Amino acid sequence: MATRLPSPPRVGMVSLGCPKNLVDSERILTQLRADGYHMSPDYAGADVVLVNTCGFLDSAKEESLEAIGEAIAENGRVIVTGCMGKEAEVIRARFPSVLAITGAHQYEQVVEAVHEAAPANLSPYIDLIPDAGLKLTPRHYSYLKISEGCNHRCAFCIIPSLRGDLVSRRPDAILREAEKLVAAGTKELLVISQDTSAYGVDLRHASYPLKGGGEVRAHMTDLTRELGRIVAPVTGWVRLHYVYPYPHVDQVIPLMADGLVLPYLDIPFQHAAPNVLRAMKRPANDAKVLSRIRRWREICPDIAIRSTFVVGFPGETEADFEYLLDWLDEAQLDRVGAFRFEPVEGASANFLPNPVPEEVKEERYARIMEKTAAISAAKLQAKIGRTLDVIIDAVGEDGATGRSYADAPEIDGEVHLRDAGHLAAGDIVRVAIEDADEHDLFGVPIGG
Repeated sequence: MATRLPSPPRVGMVSLGCPKNLVDSERILTQLRADGYHMSPDYAGADVVLVNTCGFLDSAKEESLEAIGEAIAENGRVIVTGCMGKEAEVIRARFPSVLAITGAHQYEQVVEAVHEAAPANLSPYIDLIPDAGLKLTPRHYSYLKISEGCNHRCAFCIIPSLRGDLVSRRPDAILREAEKLVAAGTKELLVISQDTSAYGVDLRHASYPLKGGGEVRAHMTDLTRELGRIVAPVTGWVRLHYVYPYPHVDQVIPLMADGLVLPYLDIPFQHAAPNVLRAMKRPANDAKVLSRIRRWREICPDIAIRSTFVVGFPGETEADFEYLLDWLDEAQLDRVGAFRFEPVEGASANFLPNPVPEEVKEERYARIMEKTAAISAAKLQAKIGRTLDVIIDAVGEDGATGRSYADAPEIDGEVHLRDAGHLAAGDIVRVAIEDADEHDLFGVPIGG
């Protein structure tokens, strides 16, 4: 008689917030899959639903609360984790039926809560999980988290209170994970953390043994070089996010010029006016940053720099904002995102004098977006006639959508291709650029 295997419990997941939260969700689901759970793509098929929350801004908290409410309405059995887990009393006051609440990157606690809510039925007959773990991103790109927490105390940010001080992973463990991801089909590694430049500070930049011999130092430059060597035989697409402009970042630029990693830096400058930077409790050395950006472009002319800025920070004057616009004219950043300052509970910026009126925030936001869109449009126009490598994300009947080295998924622009229905997601192809708008490029694959 054939053995009838018990039906495993199924878990649904709603993951909100940044890519770091997405990595946390992948780790939780990977552990649950190893423990015998199956994943449900919808509320109806789930025995329990996990909501991984974001608590960075009040608007993000409200989005998290709405997601919890939807999960309760659609399923009823809900476990909450993530950054907003620090505010359990707020969640329980609104949703008393929530089964359990855990904080950010508390993997063991959330898995235990799932075990209690829907006990698993382990079976020795099933290969439960691939070596690379479960992914919530497409097969061809993966986020690689190298550290947790942050040592900065920026006035507008509550990340340290949510996720703690910097805790770096061992470099040998990171490299092993990268090898598994590449072996499983990853062609683009996106390196993430709260502060990539500070990687290894808590480990005192100690060296650790590598599997094949030799050592690697727990330092951003050394780790980037080793990641590039792992991915280089496949694509060389290693992308660096959340890079503070510490002096040693200069050492990474030659690796980009040599093609070992993508010529792309995601640097959260936040502002340029010295008065505002000081109020934000961030380094106020905008002139030095501009000179370094010029040197980076001399070493690696194709380098793409993206950043985010906050407008309407308490005390920001019209002169401060004009200073920022002039700085952007000189910096000529490739990709820019802007945010209106928003108070968040627990941030020291809430108590600063001279708040900026909402209508002024809106007016400044519109001006900075107009400025950066014009810069982006000019930079993209200059790429018409060039050929670029493009990684394909989606394919339709005739066309396809992908990204160049200057485009991170979800946050930057795209490259739209005609006559590309024969391609597949994950392909990296040479593309002749034919047109551009403010944010995207348009082209055709070479040779087809």
